[in-house]
Amino acid sequence: MMPYANAAADAGMRVVHLADGLPEELRGSAVAVGNFDGVHRGHRAVIGEAGRIARAGGLPWTVLTFEPHPRGVLRPDQPPFRLTPVRAKARAIGAMGVQAMIVVRFDPAFSRRPATSFVEDILADGLGARHVVCGYDFVFGHNREGDSELLLHLGCRFGFSFTCVQQVCDEEGRPYSATRVREHLTAGDTAGAARILGRPFELEGPVEEGDRRGRTIGFPTANVRLADYLQPALGVYAVRAGIDEGPATVWRDGVVNLGHRPTFGGNEVLLESHLFDFDGDLYDRHLRVQLIDHLRAERTFDGIDALRAQIAADAAQARRALAAA
Repeated sequence: MMPYANAAADAGMRVVHLADGLPEELRGSAVAVGNFDGVHRGHRAVIGEAGRIARAGGLPWTVLTFEPHPRGVLRPDQPPFRLTPVRAKARAIGAMGVQAMIVVRFDPAFSRRPATSFVEDILADGLGARHVVCGYDFVFGHNREGDSELLLHLGCRFGFSFTCVQQVCDEEGRPYSATRVREHLTAGDTAGAARILGRPFELEGPVEEGDRRGRTIGFPTANVRLADYLQPALGVYAVRAGIDEGPATVWRDGVVNLGHRPTFGGNEVLLESHLFDFDGDLYDRHLRVQLIDHLRAERTFDGIDALRAQIAADAAQARRALAAA
């Protein structure tokens, strides 16, 4: 349960695992239902509609989501896919003012649950929902048999109202979607991803002790593993890095290499962050890294001197990019 505790601490809202029971004061809510990976502008329209209804009716405002990501359960052989693991998802949802994020565990048994059972057991009995909101493309239940029409029909039986939020598009008429965010990130287009998300894309995790090679060449790094994140385009990025300082996050400019470290024969993809004008110890601290601009692709260098010169050039370019952002 530790990831949920961390998520709650970051989000400034309650994060409740439904299997542990729902606090009575959260029953009868206006609830937005969905996976909400990325919490992009389209997702926020769905969640925001639940908030509008909650305020108008004097109801609790909640979000119901699923962990782990259903794709990771149903297709475990596929590469990591997630934009927002639970901690990041909770932070983005909590920033909207939602009172509670309610987490339902998604596992193979849950994936076989009939759609009607999900509505009766989870939404009606588990939450006592008064109003349910979902996006136009939300499907649920075994073989994806449930959709917005079924929710509208079953709401009459189980005593909740229902709203389906239609597709939300950008100024060019293209729908906001997690798929488009992934396409931008794998192409190294951080600005395109940020336009859909409504904020810079972040990678985060605990800082791990590395081989300290960066410190020996004048560019110490804080190293974070990608875990179950989608892998953006490899290479060097201008970044803003957030360091936990008690309840606050202190942001610093920096430059990162996201890659295998081919000059040193590395295999695992690692996020190596060099923070400008910072000389503190970050081991075992939680680091958030916003990808602001993709500067170049990863490449192999002939030796330490060539690598050191390139890092210095990358750092100077990153400072310029961040000043202009």
